[in-house]
Amino acid sequence: MNETMLDDAATYQKLDPDGMGQRIRELPKVILDAWQAAIDFELPDYRDIDNVLVLGMGGSAIGGDLVRRLLVEESKAQITVLRDYNLPAWVDERTLVVASSYSGNTEETLSAFEQSLNTPAKKLVLTTGGKLLEMARSNNIPAFVFSYDAQPRAAVAWGVFPLLNFLIRLGLASDKTAEVAEAALVTEQFARKIEPEKPQAHNPAKEFAHKLFGRIPIIYGAGIAIEVAYRWQTQLNENSKQWAFAQALPELNHNATAGYEFPDELVPRMSVIMLRSNHLSERILTRYKVTAELLARVGARVAFADGRGISPLAQMMSLILLGDYVSYYLAALNNTNPTPVDSIVYLKQRLADSG
Repeated sequence: MNETMLDDAATYQKLDPDGMGQRIRELPKVILDAWQAAIDFELPDYRDIDNVLVLGMGGSAIGGDLVRRLLVEESKAQITVLRDYNLPAWVDERTLVVASSYSGNTEETLSAFEQSLNTPAKKLVLTTGGKLLEMARSNNIPAFVFSYDAQPRAAVAWGVFPLLNFLIRLGLASDKTAEVAEAALVTEQFARKIEPEKPQAHNPAKEFAHKLFGRIPIIYGAGIAIEVAYRWQTQLNENSKQWAFAQALPELNHNATAGYEFPDELVPRMSVIMLRSNHLSERILTRYKVTAELLARVGARVAFADGRGISPLAQMMSLILLGDYVSYYLAALNNTNPTPVDSIVYLKQRLADSG
């Protein structure tokens, strides 16, 4: 491996012909674009909502996860994300079903959404088109339609900010206008520090990528960083084309910490990154410290990544930006194009062939 390859523009010209790096860099702008588009959307005057059920898979579901976590302590409705074919039995007239699919052709989402048509639930669609949009229009269901040419996972802001805006406007959470503006500003400032033009010696995203190269990444998070840790995992899977796993504190302290010892020959190949936020309690931060000690005792590498900004939203989005760039640079170190997901395409084709 060439130690300076991440500072060479030719690396990205060769390995990123589809422009994944540009999509990552656009996050600050897309945050504002998605928020404004949601403001301009004519939202139905839905009332009496006790539950919000977000239907989605992969990159189209993570927005629901992040919004649920952001609002968990203030939302007047229970928010649930469903990654499956079948609608829960509890869906009723006081439920808002939000079907989120970038392509509009995700079969699990289509299946659950079709089932929701036979319920009295309130309904809303977020998509770029496809069968989902056809179903929405044929059933007079409001559809927020956006246009963004990217892989679904690169459209994360379109999954987060319209949904957040709609739940606020429906009276389920407090106004977040200032927090959205901060998130856009913080991610723009941070992007300038970790974009490809920034040399490795002063670029924490490139440094993290080198820490993970040739190793199995395990991402830990607590509180607002739980879903962000999962986002890191999936970005490492899809962009970097490698094994990666995510776990949540404090739960992992009740099981995973007992499994650090074996197989002992693999422990040195593990690299743990712990995502932190100053919105975490002192008790949780103490767990981070002791968990890192346990990992170090068995020879596993440990590093910390901290959210930036003041609000939970800014901290979430800055950690997401960091993880996206880490996965991008790790793809380069792995000598692979970050955009294609051939194995997923293969699986979908096999499913289609099976009827």
